Amino acid sequence: MSVRFGRSSVAREVLQPAQYIATMKKRTQTGFTLYELLITVLIVGVVLTLGIPNMTEFTRNSRITTTANDLHAAFLVARSEAARAKTNITICASDNSMTAGASCQGIWEDGFMVFIDDNGDRARAGIDETVLRAHPAIAEGVSLAVANDAAFFTYTSAGLGSGVAGAVTQIIVCDSRGIAETSKDYSGGRLFVATPLGRATVLRDFTLVDSALTLMAKTCP
Repeated sequence: MSVRFGRSSVAREVLQPAQYIATMKKRTQTGFTLYELLITVLIVGVVLTLGIPNMTEFTRNSRITTTANDLHAAFLVARSEAARAKTNITICASDNSMTAGASCQGIWEDGFMVFIDDNGDRARAGIDETVLRAHPAIAEGVSLAVANDAAFFTYTSAGLGSGVAGAVTQIIVCDSRGIAETSKDYSGGRLFVATPLGRATVLRDFTLVDSALTLMAKTCP
């Protein structure tokens, strides 16, 4: 059996250059015109102009609120622990509150602590009188005006204020803006109040803050 090999002819279509270009995959070109870029830059500029001052204001308000709330929380912890443990608990200003040998000294801006004060002398007797809560120096830019420059407050085993003369009664928290009224009836500062019985609260009413500062005969900042 013989096999015959032969050449088969294949018809090929010959494309012209123009046809090659037409059949190439087209790629979409994207980009910005100069006009669009200028509009974008303008919008970004407006947003930054309006947003940065608002963000700065928000940050300042947060610092003041945090400082006032930290003071409030310290008093709540002290009162609760005094009633629970049936012993004296003292809150005091401390410029070394974050160290093992923390003691009552300095001013509130330096920091403060809550500790077990068994003998009620408002002086921490080494590590035997445990620190329950410690706060470092307050945020930069925040100022405090303290009535009578009081530096402590002690709760008795009944969970009530000790009534010792010179204890904290009022502290005003502010910054470089002072206590000026920022919105209807509200002050830019905060008024922390501790009653003789030991009830603590934070107030924002402008009239109350302004009156308290006047009675203290102090300025803030």
